[in-house]
Amino acid sequence: MSTRADHGHGLIPRPEPTPEALRAALAVVAPGRLAEMQSGKDEAFAKAVQWQSLSPVQSWVLLRAREVEIARRPDLSTRCTHARASLEHGTRSSRSRPCATWARCRTRP
Repeated sequence: MSTRADHGHGLIPRPEPTPEALRAALAVVAPGRLAEMQSGKDEAFAKAVQWQSLSPVQSWVLLRAREVEIARRPDLSTRCTHARASLEHGTRSSRSRPCATWARCRTRP
């Protein structure tokens, strides 16, 4: 596995999809989000016990793995930041307009 982005920036290795590995990776790429991560983990485990299902924990792991993947790659992080800003401000570039097929599918009953 490569740990270098196309643009030459050094990357941390992609962590295993375990709570401990994801926490360690987040501590490197976005340490300010550790409290948020722990809160989400606590909530997921509480729901797992309440629902008697591992689904909340599995969802939490997938969500955190996605966030770590974005944060560890500067190219994805920049694209994500621009996309969120566009959504918040209601702006779209011509590249982000939905295709005509999508628009037709969306209006079908």
